[in-house]
Amino acid sequence: MNKNFQIGKHTLGQNQPPYIIAEMSGNHNQDIGRALKIIDAAKNAGVHAVKLQTYTADTITIDYDGDEFLIKSGLWAGRNLYELYQEAHTPWDWHKALFDHAARKDITIFSSPFDKTAIDFLEDLNAPAYKIASFEIIDLPLVRYAAETGKPLIMSTGIATKDEIGEAIATVRESGNDNLVILHCVSGYPSDPAEANLNTMSDIAREFDVLAGLSDHSHGIAVPVAATALGACVIEKHLTLSRSEGGVDSDFSLEPQEFNDLVINCQLAHTALGQVSYDLKNSEIENQRFRRSLYIVADINKGGILSEENIRSIRPGLGLKPKYYDDVIGKKATRDIARGTPLSWDMVQDN
Repeated sequence: MNKNFQIGKHTLGQNQPPYIIAEMSGNHNQDIGRALKIIDAAKNAGVHAVKLQTYTADTITIDYDGDEFLIKSGLWAGRNLYELYQEAHTPWDWHKALFDHAARKDITIFSSPFDKTAIDFLEDLNAPAYKIASFEIIDLPLVRYAAETGKPLIMSTGIATKDEIGEAIATVRESGNDNLVILHCVSGYPSDPAEANLNTMSDIAREFDVLAGLSDHSHGIAVPVAATALGACVIEKHLTLSRSEGGVDSDFSLEPQEFNDLVINCQLAHTALGQVSYDLKNSEIENQRFRRSLYIVADINKGGILSEENIRSIRPGLGLKPKYYDDVIGKKATRDIARGTPLSWDMVQDN
């Protein structure tokens, strides 16, 4: 089955270069000017799409000081969920300006909706795709509502179990939507490359017969490049203008030049995959003459015996292949042969 499909101008799917998404998240630091510059930086870095997050503190949680609403470890330890999401959310009244700016820059923009009202809002903006965040993949009514728009869906797995991933995929397919990519994801902020378990990405593709990619929260670009080498069709990574200027997700985000390095190296990794081929490559054609072959390494008179003293396997490769060494040893020379001559069959007497 051909699983390839389009988002904007670009094709996602098997045998395609990885579709690279720059996640803005809360890295705008509540400054729309900064948000616009992140879109510019993404375009300049060569990514295919910028992704927003569409929620408010009130659509994603409630304003409550209970202990279970307190983050107790990691990057945001000690913070209340409501307070964190107030800081991190992208104001809804920015969205149209951001979508319009992306259109002028000729870069695709879409978002992660966190409830049905966000999907309705994004539909009015003609969002070309939807991303279901890793923590929302178990919200099957939300998944269904997004899938029923008919737009392509990208879903991150994060802390979902295999069964929960399967349920979300089934929900999308039951809606009649086949344009789906599942992103393997470790929901650590930042995540440890030692926990990446990238082979899981390939297993997801096989087990569920879906396109698979990576949403990465590790430092650097090594994990996404490795994922591309394993066949990831989508790479998602956070982009910030400057980690030193702070922001809720800046710690595990790439700066613009680093993002450009990511794009270049993922493209190279994809190109390196190539196809199964045992033929000579263009760069090898000239070098094949420097392989080993059988050469005369001491002068031989006509009728002389070919032996270990006057025949060796050496470079270059203009003589008989070394596999014929045992076949020629002990045979007579058909003519005088000078040292440095590549051995050929017409020099060997046929018994």
